[in-house]
Amino acid sequence: MTAGADVRQPSAPRLPAWLPAIGLRGAILWLGLLLAALLAIPGRTVTTKYVNDLFIFLDGAHRIWSGQVPNIDFHTSLGPLAFYIPAAGYGLSGAMSAAMPVGMALVVLVLALIASEVIASRMRVLIGLPLAVFLLLIAAVPANPGEWIGELTFAMFYNRIGWACLGLLLVMYLPRQPHQPRRDVLDALCAACLSLLMLYTKITYGLMAVAFISFMLLDRRQRAWAAIALGTIVVSVAVIGLVWQGSLNHIADLRLASSVSGELPGLRVMVDIVLKNLADIAVYAIFAMALLLFRWRLRDLLFVGFCAASGLLIIEQNFQVVGILTLGASAAVVAELLLRAELPPRRRTWAKGLPLLLPMLLVPATASHAVSLAMHAVYAVSGKGEQLALPGFEGIRLVPMWSQGQYDFFRRYNTSIADGSAALANLGGPVERVAVLDFVNPFSAGMALLPPVGDSPWYHWGRTLDREHYPPPEEIFADVAVILDPKSPIEVWTANGMREIYADYMASRYRLVAETSDWRIYRRTP
Repeated sequence: MTAGADVRQPSAPRLPAWLPAIGLRGAILWLGLLLAALLAIPGRTVTTKYVNDLFIFLDGAHRIWSGQVPNIDFHTSLGPLAFYIPAAGYGLSGAMSAAMPVGMALVVLVLALIASEVIASRMRVLIGLPLAVFLLLIAAVPANPGEWIGELTFAMFYNRIGWACLGLLLVMYLPRQPHQPRRDVLDALCAACLSLLMLYTKITYGLMAVAFISFMLLDRRQRAWAAIALGTIVVSVAVIGLVWQGSLNHIADLRLASSVSGELPGLRVMVDIVLKNLADIAVYAIFAMALLLFRWRLRDLLFVGFCAASGLLIIEQNFQVVGILTLGASAAVVAELLLRAELPPRRRTWAKGLPLLLPMLLVPATASHAVSLAMHAVYAVSGKGEQLALPGFEGIRLVPMWSQGQYDFFRRYNTSIADGSAALANLGGPVERVAVLDFVNPFSAGMALLPPVGDSPWYHWGRTLDREHYPPPEEIFADVAVILDPKSPIEVWTANGMREIYADYMASRYRLVAETSDWRIYRRTP
């Protein structure tokens, strides 16, 4: 190079021209509106698997609009919001086919509003915007984390809400950026809202949220908002308990479920989870090591430890084996922390390169979820697929995807539901308060029947009941007029188990009145 040559320094990545105009807050809000629109505007539900799980929440929405209250009129170990969310979607749309997409669109809008404050006040655009896309898509996509692209389902949507909320809460480990005004009350409201959403959707996530906010009391810079948030949560739980009147019953339902499936995971299980998520864990370990080596803080060690441990415990408890989604949010927090830190030149160079690894944790899930959400919108608009059999489920379609065997399995289930519906119609006289000896009862919501009182929206052998722990028959069949016993159940272990533990009660109070190729139908004796 000759003397006097023009030496150009590498420039920072350029932002899209539109981004400075609307800002990170605006970009996150527009993203939330886009995702909510993709869910809500088609007004239909498309599913490729877990049709029985979808029926849980449609049954719950039907119960809510029939005047029932969770944990008072029916048993559930899930929080009440797991049923009020689809009930809100049903109320706004007037159709069961839109209950889940419209309900989840509302959740996405709430999360986008919180994210626009939490992320934009704490992160630079090049880290905050990809993280916002990652977290909002987790909540919006009708697909389970870690499963194949296009395996569409609203099953276990509460887990996706939990992952997204917990990820947003972890961002609050970062102090606000220096140019941002201190807003302890607003931060506390954001943290409390996220925590309450988790507590009343699935308590596992809520307990993690409360633990994290309690941990934030160790940071004197953020102690104020953490204390206000904890106080707000306590007061809110007390007020909700007084209005709801179901808190003690909810605790009893949680105890029953934990007696069946609440044991701590063994070493072999945890090793299996680690091995299946080893690539993500290895990348996250680089972020964690860089943070601890470049700016040693005991609090940082506790933070990365909490993120890894909570993610492992949650994924083990979920019906999920791949995708520890706390790692992506935590890695983004670490990258932002190191870019802010006062580091020696060599370490600062390493810190600047660290965000280049962040796509390894964010992009795979983001791309998969974006494609799945787009596929759901396309299928919903096109009207392709097999219509579910019951009249109340018009607009809900089962579509084939990668697994023909899986599609055939749920088509067979749909055929059996049609057979059961026809048999109920042929019984003569009004038919109300139907129970099913299976995983779920689709008939109350699908045929607009009055739901039973004292039962549960779903039963799962080995998770919510077993031979030693189960709801007493005097409760779940208290006002049931008709019991359907499936010959080809959707969950054979549950059907066999319920048939066994409730056989004596049924024999003394019900008689066989009809039999079809798929069902035995019992009616209460006068």
